[in-house]
Amino acid sequence: MNIGKVPEAVLKRSIIRQIKTRRPEIIMGAAVGEDCAAIQLKEGEVFVMSTDPITGTSHEIGALAIHVTANDIASSGAEVIGVMLSVLLPEGTEETELKAMMKQVEETCHSLNIQTIGGHTEVTRVVNQPVITVTGIGKIVKDALVTTGGARPGDDVIVTKWIGLEGTSIIAHEKEAELLKRFSTSFVETAAGFIQYLSVVPEAAVAVRHGVTAMHDVTEGGIFGALWEVAEASGVGLSIDLKSIPVRQETIEVCEVFGLNPYQLISSGSMLITAPNGHDLVRKLGEEGINASVIGKVTEGNDRVLMNEDEVRYLEPPKSDELYKV
Repeated sequence: MNIGKVPEAVLKRSIIRQIKTRRPEIIMGAAVGEDCAAIQLKEGEVFVMSTDPITGTSHEIGALAIHVTANDIASSGAEVIGVMLSVLLPEGTEETELKAMMKQVEETCHSLNIQTIGGHTEVTRVVNQPVITVTGIGKIVKDALVTTGGARPGDDVIVTKWIGLEGTSIIAHEKEAELLKRFSTSFVETAAGFIQYLSVVPEAAVAVRHGVTAMHDVTEGGIFGALWEVAEASGVGLSIDLKSIPVRQETIEVCEVFGLNPYQLISSGSMLITAPNGHDLVRKLGEEGINASVIGKVTEGNDRVLMNEDEVRYLEPPKSDELYKV
């Protein structure tokens, strides 16, 4: 495709016709010539919005883009109802590639009951790989809103599934040939398949029903970055048992190959939660087939302590994600 907005025929054929999921709240959605969407909410409900780009990979970019933004909104306890997409494509992109991205977007939206309600698609020389930025819109009853800054001293700290899932999946796809020199095909396929775990929408729903004080999806900067952000937003300290943080063996071994710290690796698919009765929540999550672990406590003061048997160290502000080293 040539530089500029994609042709109207392409817009209709490869984007708008791919959007099949519909929500009753959307009274005006994606259409040729429409620059806005319109959403009707009930009295007492509020919007929750978030936006994120996908820049670290082009593999499964449509699915990743939806999951990342849906996870942000789910962390507030809200239900995601719609997304708007800004898609920037490098010159020479084939229409089949665009259509494949939109298929990924729609399949992921359908699985989460989200409607694509608009956006913008353009071919431009300023990018050398596809970039998708997603703005998500969710709804929630005002009094039920969950924040990152709600953690209270005495709360348990819970992590769902395993850290490093997104980073491991991306590396396994992008560095497949290199990894196959060290590991079996089944090992690499398993690591790449971690993309299936990237949604935290299910655990957010369970956690909200159980009662939580704070939720934060673990993304750039990994679990160390997420722990710092929750503690900083809440004005509290932490006492964390490093060995209690759940991590898959595939993540450990992939990180060892490239000299990465798995605790600072992008980790979409894992939710960080604080709650008064963490072990009860872990049991509830387990009943829904979701792995989770209590990894520590929220404490008074500002000390954010990591304990590894007899070794004691302190959390630091988030650093650049380990993924960028690869």
